[in-house]
Amino acid sequence: MNLYLECLAALTPEIVIVATALLVLLVDLAVVQEKAAAHRAALAGAITCLGCSLAMVWLALMPCSVHTAMLAVSPMTQWIKLPLLLMTFLAAVLSWHERFTRHAGEYFAMLLLAAAGLMLLVSSDNLLLIFIALELLSISLYALAAFDKGSVASSEAALKYLLFGGMSAAFTLFGISLIYGIAGNLQLGFIAARLRGQPGEPVFYAGLVMTLIGFAFKLAAAPFHLWAPDVYQGAPTPVASFIASGSKVASFFVLARILLTAFPNARGTASLDDFLPGWAPVIIVLAVLSMVAGNVAAIVQTNVKRLLAYSAIAHAGYALLALLAGQRYALSALLFYTITYAFTVLGAFAVVGVVENSGRQASLGDFAGLSRRAPLMSFCMLVFMLSLAGIPPLSGFFGKFYVFTAAAAAPPQLSLLWLVVVAVAASAVSLYYYLQVLKQIYAVAPPPTSSWTRPAVSAQVAIVTLAVIVIALGCVPDLLLGKITALLKSHPF
Repeated sequence: MNLYLECLAALTPEIVIVATALLVLLVDLAVVQEKAAAHRAALAGAITCLGCSLAMVWLALMPCSVHTAMLAVSPMTQWIKLPLLLMTFLAAVLSWHERFTRHAGEYFAMLLLAAAGLMLLVSSDNLLLIFIALELLSISLYALAAFDKGSVASSEAALKYLLFGGMSAAFTLFGISLIYGIAGNLQLGFIAARLRGQPGEPVFYAGLVMTLIGFAFKLAAAPFHLWAPDVYQGAPTPVASFIASGSKVASFFVLARILLTAFPNARGTASLDDFLPGWAPVIIVLAVLSMVAGNVAAIVQTNVKRLLAYSAIAHAGYALLALLAGQRYALSALLFYTITYAFTVLGAFAVVGVVENSGRQASLGDFAGLSRRAPLMSFCMLVFMLSLAGIPPLSGFFGKFYVFTAAAAAPPQLSLLWLVVVAVAASAVSLYYYLQVLKQIYAVAPPPTSSWTRPAVSAQVAIVTLAVIVIALGCVPDLLLGKITALLKSHPF
């Protein structure tokens, strides 16, 4: 088959998503513009879900494998797009009955363009294309964060997100330019071949560190996390859930591909008696700061969205442990952890959105007595909080177990056992603030004058589906881990 036709077939899911975004805009602006806002949102959401479903069906039935100077499409990258599309689908369902914007067509179109950026990101094999995909994702998320025109917090969140994101883009692009100056090419495999056996130059390490700083902003890893609490709190809740879920999975996947494909010989070591410069010491610093800062700051939060934001910072630190280990089992653990975390945090934000729709502000006190008003939603929140805390038999427990095991089994020169001890201690601390949320839900009586709005059926179905996924992947983790391990074995980075 002609190479261009192969690339077209490989990128068909992305084309479907972009075409769906254009169709959503066309239908909303040209057909139903005069209809009620609720009708427009339901129609735009339905078209969005239909487009995501078509793309998922194509990925499941038409596996492709193409490797060019820009793209690396394999069964592994095709498969990783499935959970990304499922998260987009669920975020769209959770947005159907939200009333934060009258511009339903524009909102769902931006959500789809963000999904297209995620999908293109995981298929990129060139640093420049990775940067372009990151910016497509980022610009879409900046706009989505500002969609609540009636909220000053939403506008403030979008502005902070834009400023911090622009700074991270500058770091990333300048780092890529330095790497290009040393390697003479931006394709990941070529960079590895060009740098193999050569002593690292200071300019190269400067470029590598700047690129890592740019990704640390995207991952909300400390100390580059300052945007996350304000954005998670101020952005519309479905947007915050999408930022916390899908973007984390794709960013960790592409960061692992960059480090392990382009810079495998620049790992370095962090042992004090045998220190070598490289990306491993930088990742270790980011991991420790993220675990400590995220968990300590989350303890004092009184807003659940900010609590989840600091929790996300800590979880980024846990995930970095698997990235440090770098073996095939560690990569399987990394992907299992990020995917299960993404579904869990998406569900937690969905329950927060249900509480907000009853006229509350998502503070801890607003969850008081929720179990007596919405027992099903309360049980789902129980599942999500305990999974984030790493309590068996939920998926969060096995995610942390696999990551910590992979880090403990890392090569001796990395000396990661002490880091595992820090991670276990930090995870134990996190149980306190997750239980604070559950205490309000189950142990505190609701205020006598508080009202409650029954959530939409679609939102309840989405939340229950997410809870079932979290429970199922905890009871039978090999459903996901086995598939990831098999794909990495046959199609490694």
